[in-house]
Order: sequence, then structure tokens, then C-alpha cells
Amino acid sequence: MPVAIITGASKGLGRALADALARRGWDLVLDARTARVLEETATEVRAHGTRVAAFAGDVTDAGHREDLVAAAAELGALDLVVSNASALGAEPLVRLDALPLDGLRSALETNVVAALGLVQEALPLLRAGTAGAVITVSSDAAAEAYETWGGYGASKAALDHLAAVLAVEEPELRVWTVDPGDMGTDLYAAAVPDDRDPRPAPASVVPGFLRLLERRPVSGRYAAPSLLETK
Repeated sequence: MPVAIITGASKGLGRALADALARRGWDLVLDARTARVLEETATEVRAHGTRVAAFAGDVTDAGHREDLVAAAAELGALDLVVSNASALGAEPLVRLDALPLDGLRSALETNVVAALGLVQEALPLLRAGTAGAVITVSSDAAAEAYETWGGYGASKAALDHLAAVLAVEEPELRVWTVDPGDMGTDLYAAAVPDDRDPRPAPASVVPGFLRLLERRPVSGRYAAPSLLETK
């Protein structure tokens, strides 16, 4: 069975992706900060008959990242790392003139440094397989200038660049950066709590991620909605 590590897997996109992969026979290592919610997710995912290891913790903790990769090794392999865990830097979002520098540091530490640290830890296992892949979850804010999204967008832009360089340095792997588009998630609600407009459920964009895994296109940056349109 293929094995994936998914960070930020207790809710939103991470949970939807975990459920979809489990339905397709993947064994999973799941991470999130809230133990109770993570275990609820793990229990639901295990119902599909796959092995699921769940670790509550913070991806900025090197020891926690080591535990995630060690759990994948115990499952027998590592075929996919999904860096989905994210920090906003401020909740709700604020303009740059009011952005706490400690908040920016937190966003960079979670969204960039921890993501790279996990990949570094995972590379020996990813290289050992025949179909190793890394997915970093990006945002439209990484490429466009939106008021109040500066700190979060800067962290995602940095992650995009790291992923692009990783793809050059590790040509045997697939490294995909995916912008999932607008979604109705707790993260978005925390970012812009006054925005009540309906947004798509995270599960609606998961088929785009699955298409990447099925077709294995070249490494690069993709938008989940456009992947759904590709025949």
C-alpha cells in the first residue's frame, strides 16, 4: 500500500484529502495540533480499512517531524508528503502596518521552515521509492497582492519558491505546488471573520489533487480547479 504523511489533517482540506486517499487504499500518517479533533478524523479514516497513525503536535517541532517520518517507515514506505498545515500570522488578518512581527515569524516558521524541515527528514524514504512526491499547499495570495494578506501571502510565496528549487534538485521526485482556490475552512473564517459569502467545501477540490497522483505530471505549480478541467 502507498503511504502518505499529511500535515494539518484534522479539518478542512487535510481531512478531506486523508479521507479520499484512504478510500483508495493509502496508509496514512496524520498530523494536527488538536488531539481530540485529530483522533476523531483518524477514527473515521480508519473505517475505510487502511492503517492510520495520528500524531498530535506542532510541525515546527523537529522531534514531532521525526515522529511522523518514523511512523511512515514503520508502515513500510513513504510515497507522498503533503504540507498542508498553515499559520496566518494574525487572526483576523491585518494590514502590514499593523502585522505583529512575531505573527509573521510564526507564519514563516509554520508555512516555510517546518515544511522544509519535514521534507528534509522525509527525503531518504521518498528517494527510496519509485514514485515519491511532495505536495505543498499554496494560495492565490502567494502570487497576487491582496490587502491584509501580506504576511500569509509572503510565507506561501516563499514556500512556492522552495518547492520549485526542490523540484530542480530532486528530479526523480514529483514536487507539486497546488493552489486549492477559495474554500470554506476554519482557516479562512479566522482570517476574514466578517466575510459570510458561501465558499466551496474542501472536498470539492480534492479530485484535483487525486488527478495529480494518478497522472503524475511534471513538477510545478497547479491550480486545483484547472486540474479538474483537464481531460
